[in-house]
Amino acid sequence: MAAVAAGAADEAGETVAPYRPGYELVAEQLLQYIAAEGLRPGDRLPTEQGLAEILGVTRNVTREAVKVLSALGRVSVRRGAGIFVAESNGVLADAELANFQPTDMEQVLMLIDYRQFTEAETARRAATSATPVQVRAIRDSAKTSLDAGIADDIDTFGAADAAFHTAIAAAAGNVFLQASVANTRKFAAQSDVLLFHGDAAGSLSDAGAQHVEIAEAIAAGDSELAATLMVAHIDTTRAQFEHRIRTRLFSRLTD
Repeated sequence: MAAVAAGAADEAGETVAPYRPGYELVAEQLLQYIAAEGLRPGDRLPTEQGLAEILGVTRNVTREAVKVLSALGRVSVRRGAGIFVAESNGVLADAELANFQPTDMEQVLMLIDYRQFTEAETARRAATSATPVQVRAIRDSAKTSLDAGIADDIDTFGAADAAFHTAIAAAAGNVFLQASVANTRKFAAQSDVLLFHGDAAGSLSDAGAQHVEIAEAIAAGDSELAATLMVAHIDTTRAQFEHRIRTRLFSRLTD
């Protein structure tokens, strides 16, 4: 397949995503293989060489793909034993989720829809139940994310973003909602890695500004505004993912 040059434009005049490393494409194919074979957590996978032959790629690329999926918690490599579909201790470890495809538009949009539902509720509840200490944590992480966004510091922004959403979930006062938010963010992180490979999905400063607006609504005790702003915030995420996935699909068609 031919590489798509970074900055190339598609037929609609939109920028095509930079070329994706081969190991990311193979990681995606490997997840699809696991799903197609109906493999469950704990099931053993073929060797690196066996996977390379099945997927029609080199062993070196397969090894890098396995490393990526191991870091994401989707496979586990046991020295002397082999490669296995990773076990999950998460609340969302149902069979239906064991084969989540981080680059499949339908599944990613379902995840975002669920995230929007749960995080709107955590924001609503946080506005009525957050303690002063929790409000301060929400505000501080929101401000840090905005400052990092303006500075285009993606690492600091990522940490502040996680702290912001985690703080709101904790302030909601429901451990099941808190666990749900934590686990859906883990799934979303898999899509971040395989779709954005370290790049920002959208404007960090805009996302930081949205965080600050949500934090102020929670601090003011305005539950409906907090929920509405959170819905809008995750709608922005939805649009970014849709654009990136469509760009990826377009680049495949033009290869």
